Amino acid sequence: MKMKKTDIGVVVFMYAVCAFFYFHMTKLKASSQTYPRFTIILLFGLTTLYLIQMLVAAKKHGVESGVDVVFKDFQPKQFFVCLAATILYLVCIYFFGFYISTVIFMAAVLLYLRVPPLFTVITIVVIVALIFFAFQKFLGVKLPVGTVIKALQK
Repeated sequence: MKMKKTDIGVVVFMYAVCAFFYFHMTKLKASSQTYPRFTIILLFGLTTLYLIQMLVAAKKHGVESGVDVVFKDFQPKQFFVCLAATILYLVCIYFFGFYISTVIFMAAVLLYLRVPPLFTVITIVVIVALIFFAFQKFLGVKLPVGTVIKALQK
């Protein structure tokens, strides 16, 4: 399998993500750096393994553009609808909180992408449960409640 030039961008992006989160992780208390540090090291290591795999493939089989493969089935309408939904989702988190916005966003996008309703429900339940237990119970992270929900609680 030939190495694709487009994969170079993926590797650079992933290293940039690692650098960004490492920079912000150093601002945390030392006791709060364990999990982020582990995640960043894991991501950095996996990206490095991918880079090595790419270089071996380039040496053995050569290099190709990859752009034609990446955009082969690109559907602009689907992309822009999902982009708009994501932006609206981020705004809704501010007003309605993380959980309500996430359930609505996931349901809308999955149904728009024609995922069967049963799989949509299963996906939403599993993702929300994973986020709840991982972030709120295990890590103790408070997720956004939303200004409207805060106002209703008063």
